[in-house]
Amino acid sequence: MAAKIKKGDRVVVLAGKDKGKTGQVLQVIPTETRALVQGVNLVRRHTKQSASQDAGIYTKEAPIHLSNLAVADANGKPTRVGFKIEDGAKTRVAKTTGDVIDG
Repeated sequence: MAAKIKKGDRVVVLAGKDKGKTGQVLQVIPTETRALVQGVNLVRRHTKQSASQDAGIYTKEAPIHLSNLAVADANGKPTRVGFKIEDGAKTRVAKTTGDVIDG
């Protein structure tokens, strides 16, 4: 099945502690049906020193389930994603406005 949410999409969080926040998708993990969203679902991790990184408490994004995300349309509101096939090319379309979603 084609991906409805892809890397680089602007998404809105529908549920959880960050409900209502928007951010850009940094990475999609299809095997776990999760995605990393910039500035959303932040967690703090205590890390030991290694050759590549210093010791300390770091804040980073944790994966969030795709069912809790919706693509933001041109107005910034959450929308569902549909598909249209035109001239043999499959494109993603926002259900609320009918606009083609870039990506």
